[in-house]
Amino acid sequence: MEANLKIAVLTVSDTRTLETDTSGQFLCDALAEANHILQDRTLIADDIYLLRAKVSAWIADPEVEVVLLTGGTGFTNRDSTPEAIEPLLDTVVPGFGELFRALSFDEIGTSTVQSRAVGGLANNTLVFCMPGSTGACKTAWGGILEQQLDINNRPCNFAELIRTGKH
Repeated sequence: MEANLKIAVLTVSDTRTLETDTSGQFLCDALAEANHILQDRTLIADDIYLLRAKVSAWIADPEVEVVLLTGGTGFTNRDSTPEAIEPLLDTVVPGFGELFRALSFDEIGTSTVQSRAVGGLANNTLVFCMPGSTGACKTAWGGILEQQLDINNRPCNFAELIRTGKH
């Protein structure tokens, strides 16, 4: 069974460009280092309908197995990533947000309660939404995603689930 996953990266931001997007770039570099395939990368303004349209297209695309979103998970009036993405999910993975906040607490203390990191499955595609800071992306990748997207991680991993369709 091939271990490399096809991953799309989406940065949600009203102020960044692809050239200034250190969080999205970190995720692209990290997934390449882990021998995954960057299937697509884009940056979209924090607009609920633009987000749903793009992520829906990736969920429908059999060439995208994982979608990583960074940004738009806070509590400002422009943060709409959870509202955009959660209705698209067939199954929510509550443990992703819970574990992210537990790991993040050691780094930023109680400010972690302002993170609405979410994860789930939709049409056999994994979708993970994390905060927009590069530090948060490093926490999510190094503390959760790197292992869970590794088909060799035991006792279980998400890579195996999406490759076999057993979820």
